Amino acid sequence: MSAEQKTATGGIGFFEKYLTVWVVLCMVAGVLIGKFAPAIPAFLGRFEYAKVSIPIAILIWLMIYPMMMKVDFASIKDVGKNPKGLFVTWIANWLIKPFTMYAIAWFFFFVVFQSLISPELAKDYLAGAILLGAAPCTAMVFVWSHLTKGNPAYTVVQVATNDLIILIAFTPIVAFLLGISGVTIPWDTLLLSVFLFVVIPLAGGSFTRKVVIKSRGEEYFNTKFITKFNNVTIGGLLLTLVIIFSFQGDVILNNPLHILLIAIPLTIQTFLIFFVSYLPCRALKLCHNIAAPAGMIGASNFFELSVAVAISLFGPTSPVALATIVGVLVEVPVMLTLVRIANRTRHWFPAAG
Repeated sequence: MSAEQKTATGGIGFFEKYLTVWVVLCMVAGVLIGKFAPAIPAFLGRFEYAKVSIPIAILIWLMIYPMMMKVDFASIKDVGKNPKGLFVTWIANWLIKPFTMYAIAWFFFFVVFQSLISPELAKDYLAGAILLGAAPCTAMVFVWSHLTKGNPAYTVVQVATNDLIILIAFTPIVAFLLGISGVTIPWDTLLLSVFLFVVIPLAGGSFTRKVVIKSRGEEYFNTKFITKFNNVTIGGLLLTLVIIFSFQGDVILNNPLHILLIAIPLTIQTFLIFFVSYLPCRALKLCHNIAAPAGMIGASNFFELSVAVAISLFGPTSPVALATIVGVLVEVPVMLTLVRIANRTRHWFPAAG
């Protein structure tokens, strides 16, 4: 097994498998803290810089940094070997996904659920959906690829190129869609968020990867070093959610139905984008081990980045942040369903050569 393969072939772990359960527990814990110990979120809310919560920023770095260390940018040299799957991924992720997310979320929040939520909340929930739609997955896709027996080296290339595109495309797409949604765009905070939560961890992760591999070798990095951080990302995520839900306690207690209302368009979008990527791969007669990861990377979201930017732009108490958190809530069960669909339709595709 090559080093690239080892990077991408860890199965879904205990914490990842039951991520939805942990998120629900964090929601309960956060709401209880906000209700019965409001001094805690009030104290944490005092520590911020340029509208960015410092405690949450630290936890978000703990989430994102280990994932960025897994990205092997050296693999980009292999892009030209089989570009069709990459073209499908790029088109679905950046020319289709953000705009279908906007359309589906707008339809549900402003039309279907018009009698259930106010126009102001609808606009906030739409903004959260936009942030999710503009951030395709860069980490958990390794797990989904493994569970569908995807080509690990190809998955690494998909993730590496996707991360580079995020640097260029995320900010203008988010700004455009928020603008047509009627949301005032704080450009300085948006750019700061991308710099803090994409540029810095991506550069730092790449540097750490390079230094460790140079000193100890790629075998050590993939089998020993990176595994030490397996629970750091999930731990950072769960602690962040406890804090955010402590800020959101009143909203959730007063509007418990809203969690379901937000989850419905997000779930529909996830299934749609999977098939938007998966079926063209079938038409192009690509192998299943390329088609499945291509579908997974678009369907899944870089929810850590979405949560981070939502908090930076709108604050941890905003309904926008709540909408991105619901994305975390539905991520694992929906993606595991898509894994099962992909595995049961393996016969649609030619065997790997």
